[in-house]
Amino acid sequence: MNKINYQKELDKVIAKIQKDNIIPTLLLHVCCAPCSSYCLEYLSEYFNIIVFYYNPNISYKEEYEYRLSEEKRLISEMKFKNPVRIIESRYDPNEFFGVAKGLENEPEGGNRCFECFKLRLNESCKKAKEIGADYITTTLTISPLKNAQVLNEIGSACAENHGVNWLFSDFKKREGYKRSITLSKEYNLYRQNYCGCIFSKQQAEFRENKNDNPD
Repeated sequence: MNKINYQKELDKVIAKIQKDNIIPTLLLHVCCAPCSSYCLEYLSEYFNIIVFYYNPNISYKEEYEYRLSEEKRLISEMKFKNPVRIIESRYDPNEFFGVAKGLENEPEGGNRCFECFKLRLNESCKKAKEIGADYITTTLTISPLKNAQVLNEIGSACAENHGVNWLFSDFKKREGYKRSITLSKEYNLYRQNYCGCIFSKQQAEFRENKNDNPD
């Protein structure tokens, strides 16, 4: 099977948007402010963006609220060509623990993460359908630690189930991840060292302890 270049797929959609001289609405699932910084800068040139913050995987509530506040601050401080607004979803960690049950010992990037992606992207697609967004996508593909192919496969399947248009992406392409680091420094954004869940936090702490105490 040929590997899909998701950036080129995104380029095709943007080219059509420009040709048709329209500004569609995009629901953008956001995991955190640093990851969203480049995505917002890039996509707001072509879309009216509705940021959707649904992340029940984040442990703990204080962490969730801090990340959310940073996302709101970023949106208020950045300058955009087209409007950007945010919708905050519910925060119920039990939704995440429900899909993670039995997968607690999976390594980072394994099946537990895939179930987490399904949970968050399915809810995001439901919201996109509810509000009548023209497209939906996620900032998650900007992470070098996340599999863009898996994310796009899960996202497009969820979108198809809900009758919405999935916007294929791989935001780490064209140095998107590097740009997000630059923007994070520019806006003094809080950058965490783990994805969000208690399991990724524990693995991050284990790595740090191992680095501090090498054999």
